[in-house]
Amino acid sequence: MRVVDYRGLAALDAVIGLGSFEKAAQALAISQPAVSQRIRTLENLEGTLLIIRSHPPLPTEAGQRLIAHYRQVKLLEAALDAQPGPTTQLPELAIAVNADSAATWIPEALGPLLSPPSCLLDIRLDDQDHTLSQLREGRVFACVTSANDLVAGTTATPLGGMRYLCVASPAFAQQWFPHGFTVQAVSQAPAITFGSKDALHERYLQHRLGYTGRYPHHVLGSARDFVRFIEAGYAYGMVPLLQAETALATGRLVDVAAGQALDVPLTWHAWDIQTPLTRTLSDAVIATARKWLLQDNILSE
Repeated sequence: MRVVDYRGLAALDAVIGLGSFEKAAQALAISQPAVSQRIRTLENLEGTLLIIRSHPPLPTEAGQRLIAHYRQVKLLEAALDAQPGPTTQLPELAIAVNADSAATWIPEALGPLLSPPSCLLDIRLDDQDHTLSQLREGRVFACVTSANDLVAGTTATPLGGMRYLCVASPAFAQQWFPHGFTVQAVSQAPAITFGSKDALHERYLQHRLGYTGRYPHHVLGSARDFVRFIEAGYAYGMVPLLQAETALATGRLVDVAAGQALDVPLTWHAWDIQTPLTRTLSDAVIATARKWLLQDNILSE
């Protein structure tokens, strides 16, 4: 029968989650050598290296699997406190979402968990094409993703489609797109993308124009500032209709591609852990997404 060293797992989770042995020691109210000893004991028990001693420390593949197991156990244990009191420590729940969802419909979905608070949320932002890797590695309980891969031990629920429009300020559109959304224009007009992982703009240019060449672009990793940057007339870019519709209606933004939208289907992937907390989260995310996202055939591009 396998022995599970939960003190060692707690130390492993704290070191990786907080990014240092020192912070882990403070969180666990033990000395730093005691943290190191617990992890060494756990590594001896498992017969393999669990942490790469870098700055910050990184988990090995085996270490990440153990962290995922430990966090799932903590979720199940939290369900035993059906009526948390003033002295009860709130359970922690990590989810990964794309920045555009976080800036639009996700805050409404989290309301049932936060008012009053029933958990402490760790909301990790990543590109919608990459959030699933955090779930697969056990870093989060659930994620909003555009990926369709199946992950053993999880459930996948379609949420609907997020519609993106290619927008700019009126002055920018007049300067850079006087003859419409053309290959020549996009090869010269400065665009803006969310980050190095963001392939949405490239997908749009290829899908609408068949263009796969280079294009000048800024990079800005903030969904709200992204829209402000475009409104200021510095660039054009792909913005969710949920964020752009007011600015379009008031004339602060214009659609430079004449209504040619890109619809990105989103899915809720979650570990199959059934507790009142996880059910509340999943039910709220699914219901809110289906209120705000497009539902017709989960969209065709």
